[in-house]
Amino acid sequence: DVDDGLIVSRDTNETTTYWDLMGGGAFGIDIDPDIAGKPPADYTRLGKPAAARGMDRIVGGTMRFIHDMVEPGMLHARLVRPPHYNARMRGLDEAVVKRLSDDGLHVVRDGSFLAIAGESEYATVAGAERLAATADWDAGPGLEEEDIFERLLARERISLPVVDGVPRKEPVPPLKAPPAGAAATLNARYCRPYHMHGSIGPSAAMAHYDDDALTIWSHSQGIYLLRAALSDALDIEPDRLTIKHMPGAGCYGHNGADDVALDAALIARALPGRHILAKWTREDEHCWEPYGPGMVMELRASLDEAGKVIDWSHETYSDTHVQRPRAGPNKAGAAKLLAMRFTDPPMDPQPAQPSMGAHAGIHRNLDPLYDFPSKRLVKNLVRDMPLRTSSLRTLGAYANVFAIESFMDELAAEAGIDPVKFRLGYLADERARDVVKAVASKLWAGTEKPAGVGRGIAFARYKNVKTYAAVGIELEVTDAAEVRLLRAVAAADAGQIADADGLSAQLEGGLLQAASWTLYEQVTFDRDGITSRDWDSYPVLRFDNIPEIETVLINRPGAPFLGAGEATAGPTAAAIANAIADATGLRLRRLPFTPDAIRAAAMEEET
Repeated sequence: DVDDGLIVSRDTNETTTYWDLMGGGAFGIDIDPDIAGKPPADYTRLGKPAAARGMDRIVGGTMRFIHDMVEPGMLHARLVRPPHYNARMRGLDEAVVKRLSDDGLHVVRDGSFLAIAGESEYATVAGAERLAATADWDAGPGLEEEDIFERLLARERISLPVVDGVPRKEPVPPLKAPPAGAAATLNARYCRPYHMHGSIGPSAAMAHYDDDALTIWSHSQGIYLLRAALSDALDIEPDRLTIKHMPGAGCYGHNGADDVALDAALIARALPGRHILAKWTREDEHCWEPYGPGMVMELRASLDEAGKVIDWSHETYSDTHVQRPRAGPNKAGAAKLLAMRFTDPPMDPQPAQPSMGAHAGIHRNLDPLYDFPSKRLVKNLVRDMPLRTSSLRTLGAYANVFAIESFMDELAAEAGIDPVKFRLGYLADERARDVVKAVASKLWAGTEKPAGVGRGIAFARYKNVKTYAAVGIELEVTDAAEVRLLRAVAAADAGQIADADGLSAQLEGGLLQAASWTLYEQVTFDRDGITSRDWDSYPVLRFDNIPEIETVLINRPGAPFLGAGEATAGPTAAAIANAIADATGLRLRRLPFTPDAIRAAAMEEET
């Protein structure tokens, strides 16, 4: 018998472990990689309901996050920020610094990096506000305010063709004239703004420095990458640097977790022997985290007389999606950490290089799963963009699928073919066909569509190798040009289902986050800095616009497990766009679909 996948026992009191058996070479047999596994019908745990570890504490409010840590003699810390990336400190009011010191607060400055720490969290927050009010910053030229979508198309870029989901270091094939036999050729440009993670709990970290050794508690997703980068940033040997993982509330992707770890470390190094708990504020999180990049997708396709796609071109323009602090030459990892831009001497981040892996970064889901006879696919890594970017959920897939699946509806309309039938005409993969048909059968299941209501469908297979997912949306557009989500259907094939409730939660969560991106979210800024600094200026989806969600899971016993965490995001955006077009006749191509955007589209349609 094997208990918990670890302890091996027999019907006596003898026990051992796999570790001991392998270490002693006790098996002494060759491994047969083709041996048959246990038949799915004999599984006793897989596929059965199971509560996620720690869920009872999360639901009960007793979960201990990094923000809740308390150590004897601990100091609370807050950062004092410049107006924007390009500002630098001219000086501080030393009288204010002295008064803060007399009140038991510690001011830490390294170049333009400025922080304050104290035993009382309240006093520390108040001290940070006093320090910020008197700090003297040279704002310089500020942030460039050029329209980001025009900038993406005009600035220096590295362009690479993408074949079977992989970039090639070859010349980009030119966009030729439509092929012979083209009865219609459509062009469309789709735009996605900067998006933020907007983690529900702003980033935090604890650090302790003593005897030339540093310990950091962090909710980073890349502990070893972060340790290597911090080693370079702080000139400390890796074996003198320990990072311990602690959960952070709402932490995902490359948000501010890595950056606040360096913040805490810099403060701890200045105040050795004390535990430093550094917490970003909501404004810190909104203004200083690495954002998901703005993107432009330019698509062109030609149809023959029968309405068949005979030519397809898709170019995506984007800043980098991959700026985690991975160590490299010339302290490349350290340069990606925010505080290093402001220490003395500062470090400018090195120019991003294009990701060359399959469906990575910009070109994730750039290659449609549809069987088109000719595809021209190009990724464009654009440099010299105004805001700091990195990995946000789905990376480039959300915007690429939004563009592809919106364009599929536009092509179907041009061809005069039902959008579901149009998609099925190019899907040879039966598993792809099954999820599309599952959503269609639910969304249009014998119900008459009320006036003013629209329905839309979209499909993708995440990274072209992960979960198959289709999303259907039913919505209405009110007289105030507000989109009201009424119903959503998500169908997915993730192979063998290990946990149906967990799979449904992933699909539904991804759908809701994508709906929020699609209808509400965009980072805004002007010359003086980020202007979307809170939940009012950066609105998100709220409970009053949550649709009724139906999830259809297609189980494939014995089939490989497929990752499902980000499968519904892109299809959701396109399904909403397609439903708005169905309800109003307006084709929206620039996210988010706010009332202002809908009214502007209606006015443009009238003219």
